[in-house]
Amino acid sequence: MTIATNEVTLQAARSPWSGHASREELVHWRRTAEDVAAALSSDVLERDRRNADPHAEVQLLRESGLLNLLIPAVWGGGDGHWESALNAVRILARTDASIAQVLAYHYANLGAVVFYGDPGVQERLLRRSAQSGWSWGDSVNPVDPSLELIPDGSGYRLQGTKHFSTGASVGNAILVNAVVTGGENNGKLLALVVDHDRSGIEYLGDWDALGQRLSASGSVKYSGVLITPEDIIGEVGEEPFSTLVTPYIQLAFGNLYLGIAQGALERGRGITLGRRNAWFLSKAETYAQDPLTQRIYGELDSRIAAVEALADRTNHRFDGAIAAGGQLTAQARAEIAIEIARLKVVSSEVGVDTANRIFEVTGSSSAKTAVGLDLYWRNVRTHSLHDPVDYKKVEVGARYLLGEVQPISLYT
Repeated sequence: MTIATNEVTLQAARSPWSGHASREELVHWRRTAEDVAAALSSDVLERDRRNADPHAEVQLLRESGLLNLLIPAVWGGGDGHWESALNAVRILARTDASIAQVLAYHYANLGAVVFYGDPGVQERLLRRSAQSGWSWGDSVNPVDPSLELIPDGSGYRLQGTKHFSTGASVGNAILVNAVVTGGENNGKLLALVVDHDRSGIEYLGDWDALGQRLSASGSVKYSGVLITPEDIIGEVGEEPFSTLVTPYIQLAFGNLYLGIAQGALERGRGITLGRRNAWFLSKAETYAQDPLTQRIYGELDSRIAAVEALADRTNHRFDGAIAAGGQLTAQARAEIAIEIARLKVVSSEVGVDTANRIFEVTGSSSAKTAVGLDLYWRNVRTHSLHDPVDYKKVEVGARYLLGEVQPISLYT
């Protein structure tokens, strides 16, 4: 089976997304996400301790309509924009960052169908996804290039193990990137989709991290999994529009960390307001009235507000890049990637700092397991290690000083 380059097709293609979200759209999906977050809040600590795959949580996302948010109405979806999707990720992260991550990656994997596939592939897969309420997981991790496609008749056999396969164990569809070994397409990196229960797939259940425990990020082993021509989405290349999957996922990270910071601050506020008396050296009657307590909250709240302003602006601008489709230039792609990198830098630092320092104004009792304040720190500390934030600082600095753009990869 010959895999023709899709660069010419993509250059001429129009994105299925256009314009920006209306106020009504933003309000609708914000309220939807808030309802889901409220449902998740009732037992978030218990679920975190169980460390089980979040099947029920994904069903909640499905019933809410959030899984279909990005799919165009003409294909049966929610007809939403990426700004709405990113806001939903942020809102869920305030309560349950694990499920926010599952949703964020779902949008990335679903979007990859558009970024890598031709119009026929896009319509076929996204229409099926909308009709069945598919959740999309992935086996893509670029620093673990262990998957290969071995030619077999008109298709391939997928072989190897991929670590950090977020959402795969609970997904209906799994986005896979694998290199062809042998045959006329030897060396090509292909994006493909496989269904959850296909023969030869084994979910190893080895995700055991400090935080993000319900993100279903365990390893997946593929043993001679049959891949048909219909499973191939397209070739992974460096055409600007097709590479927007990376800026998107980094933008999702920025919203994830912001949401965690907001959640930690709000949880801390409730604890502080409930504290009686004040430190014996203080002249205030309560901890909430103590200027030292107010100073810390004032600093954290101000920094979070600044990150939120940058995230809102960047989320909105990302829809503009998406709308360009195959006409997106390398220059425009670089500009949105740099703005997203800026957000990644400040959201990572504010997220970790807020989740850490909130203990300073909630007291030693807030460290009790039953309080659960540690959940925010564990989650942001774990996920912020996904890729080194120092390299994002270098990316921004090199652009600012020298006008340089980092080579395109699944991290830049």
